[in-house]
Amino acid sequence: MVITTRAIVLSAIKYAEADLIVSCFTESSGLKSYLLRGVLKSKRGKLKASYFQPLTQLEIVAIHKDKGTLERIRDVKVSYPYTSLHTDVVKSSLVLFLAEMLKNSIKEEEQNQSLFKFLEDSFIWLDQHNTIANFHLLFLLKLTAYLGFYPDASEKKEPYFNLSEGYFQSLSSDEYCQKGIAVEGLKQCFGINFDTLKLINFTKTQRLQVLDLLLVYYQLHLQGYKKPKSLSVLNQLFN
Repeated sequence: MVITTRAIVLSAIKYAEADLIVSCFTESSGLKSYLLRGVLKSKRGKLKASYFQPLTQLEIVAIHKDKGTLERIRDVKVSYPYTSLHTDVVKSSLVLFLAEMLKNSIKEEEQNQSLFKFLEDSFIWLDQHNTIANFHLLFLLKLTAYLGFYPDASEKKEPYFNLSEGYFQSLSSDEYCQKGIAVEGLKQCFGINFDTLKLINFTKTQRLQVLDLLLVYYQLHLQGYKKPKSLSVLNQLFN
């Protein structure tokens, strides 16, 4: 079946001498993987390797057989040309981290237009703004709503956050309950959007601890979660 859809690149891995295996989150079909033959050597073809940098927003014409095998891309164009996401050193490192997190988090080969719209809008915002030190924290928190484990913040006045159950409570009940500056930082991320991120003033230590808290939360709620390899680079940049 020939499909025309928007897509966001999650990863591109070299295969053989000149091929790429590209993983995309598509608007029409969820997560899809494509085999692009000869793309690393082709100079005149429609498919260029530069189109498949992490988080690039594309419009693709693809052949989907939906048999669990690698699909094919027939044609491609960039649907939103980024101006800074792949050239600014901080943003490009953030891109690698977020793409890796999405690759670890999204598994479904099914349409999820609300998630696609969230990703699309988030990355356009990131491309257009420069006050981004806490972007990844709010992004990861908001992403949990689309993955099915957004925390219950109705009792966020309580000091403990139960990472296993995803809610705040007055007393510690097990080893998954935490309190302190990471939890207090997490509380500041509820009820805001990217435009009000500048109102959050985390110290370097608090920013790192909030991120560590969120990653433990992901680990507890996602089967097969892997710690991002790009995390160390990200922490160095924001430290």
